[in-house]
Amino acid sequence: MGIRAGCIGLVAVAAICTGFSPRDAWAANGAYAVDAADISEVGSCKVETWMQAATNTDFSMVANPSCVVNPFIPVELSMLSTEARSGGDWSTTFAPKAKTNIVPTGIGKLGFSFSAGGSFDALTGENLTAFATIPATFRLSETMRINVNGGWLWDRTVDRHYLTYGIGFDWKFTETLQWTIEAFGQAGATDTPSVVRPRFQTGVRYRPNEIFSVDVIYGHNITGENANWITIGTTIRFPPSESKPARERSGHL
Repeated sequence: MGIRAGCIGLVAVAAICTGFSPRDAWAANGAYAVDAADISEVGSCKVETWMQAATNTDFSMVANPSCVVNPFIPVELSMLSTEARSGGDWSTTFAPKAKTNIVPTGIGKLGFSFSAGGSFDALTGENLTAFATIPATFRLSETMRINVNGGWLWDRTVDRHYLTYGIGFDWKFTETLQWTIEAFGQAGATDTPSVVRPRFQTGVRYRPNEIFSVDVIYGHNITGENANWITIGTTIRFPPSESKPARERSGHL
């Protein structure tokens, strides 16, 4: 209970900060970039962490605690923090985000959500970006789903607006293993062609129980610099008291 209360307090503070998601906004699905439409149960929390290393020596460490609260409707609040090295320079950013489900997902049914947030520089307090996204999910079966994202990103550092997009496929091919493949990026006017290059990731999640999972992901061009990336991530979940296992609650992954 104490850990969950701490997470709720952290993300509540994040929600009222000015500034929103990182320049390359990550989803609430660990290190994967294409978000699903679902949110967790009210009262549940999780802590996602991952490390990424690129062939051009870029590197990042990320922590993303989140909780689902119900002030008026269920809302998932998260606070993504990133320590990154790019081109030899280090930066620290914080990125609060809020997400709510509009239409629930189901097998053979399209569901969608709305999320919004942004990012700010932890050292200078400068607002870096703001964004809004509509994640949509179509479930093909209990073990397969397609996720599609569309949205808007404002890079305040150069005062440019971009259309963001993403499409991903998840397949739970055993009781403990899930495969994900996704493509994503942003489109718009830019002086740096790499900013609008499409990006790609694929990886496997091992989830032996309801509480813990680990991801191993290969990606290309993740931040637009045309390098290859390896990502190792973990998720620790804190379900509500007396909650049923996720598969019993929803019937799908």
